[in-house]
Amino acid sequence: MPTPEDILPDSLLDTFRERAASYDARNEFFHEDLVDLRDRGYLALMTPESDGGSGLGIEAVAACQRRLATAAPATALAINMHLVWTGVALLLQRQGDHSLAYVLREAAQGELYAFGLSEPGNDAVLFDSLTTATAQAGGGYVFAGTKIFTSLAPAWTRLGVFGKATAPDGTEELVHGFVTRGTAGIHTVEDWDTLGMRASQSHTTRLDGVAVPAERIFRHLPVGPNADPLVFAVFGVFETLVSAVYTGIGDRSLDLAVASAGERTTGRDAVPLSQTPEARWQVADAAMAMDSLDAQLRSIARDLDNRVHHGSRWFAKLVALKLRATTVARNVNDVALHLAGGRGYHATSEIGRLHRDVLAGQYHPSSSESAHRTVAAAWLGPLTED
Repeated sequence: MPTPEDILPDSLLDTFRERAASYDARNEFFHEDLVDLRDRGYLALMTPESDGGSGLGIEAVAACQRRLATAAPATALAINMHLVWTGVALLLQRQGDHSLAYVLREAAQGELYAFGLSEPGNDAVLFDSLTTATAQAGGGYVFAGTKIFTSLAPAWTRLGVFGKATAPDGTEELVHGFVTRGTAGIHTVEDWDTLGMRASQSHTTRLDGVAVPAERIFRHLPVGPNADPLVFAVFGVFETLVSAVYTGIGDRSLDLAVASAGERTTGRDAVPLSQTPEARWQVADAAMAMDSLDAQLRSIARDLDNRVHHGSRWFAKLVALKLRATTVARNVNDVALHLAGGRGYHATSEIGRLHRDVLAGQYHPSSSESAHRTVAAAWLGPLTED
């Protein structure tokens, strides 16, 4: 099996890092990075070798994403969305569910999958939808609604969407399907002008009567929490791979902190920061935090690959990983920004860009509040009603 270093050699990472600064400054999509990644088979990392892919699992792909994020966090975050869909297809297939096998095959053919699930004002995420899905003759559906944070907006070729359908008898269900780019009724609102993760170009997408044929409808689920394997697969792969991206930002921030401590001095006495107790404590603290995060990420990714049974505590473990990854990465980045001194505050500095990128971690599900509720329920049981 290829290693992350085989897939993403140092020379390519150097190119990505140079482009990342330019994409960020111009608020542009990572078109050149995408060409390079596609050429290296990155879209098909989880596709079986028999279908033209690399045959990697969640742990190996998380390692690749972590490495990519050290150079180009926004590129890594956006391509994550495609990899999540392929990871979902892989986890389902391992359970004997081949309903998304075509996702893995098409990924090897160059198709780019994106997520059109998040909606403004919908805190239920996967368990309800403000988008309407209207049944059509033959089993297809027409979708109407607004999706936000659509990473890969300029380039996706397949967009996963869902909406709520209401039957004549009043019963409701959530319908999932894939939209093909170029289908009538898809409108991209170019509104992505953010502090960080700018190259992801996660624009708003409006679905104005977008038709999805029956062969691209892949799930009918009840409204509300349910135990369908699709829900766990989406949540599990998303939380793990997004954690890998922020772990990569932490890795790079720690490297930059060490470099600054070695390059900068305290002033007149010219003592390197690396020789001062304060800087040594800060770097040591950051390194220990990254070591703990490293172990947590590897463990969760490996357990997903090995189908380890954590029962009702699986979701608690996943939200804890995501919260730990985004928090540790931000804290380590703060150390690097501090040790860089005033030069780190320049808009063109790498550590300054990483600082803006790492802030996005708090906006991905699960939030800190939601994560704590999930973990508390796993250990203490649900809240009782008066």
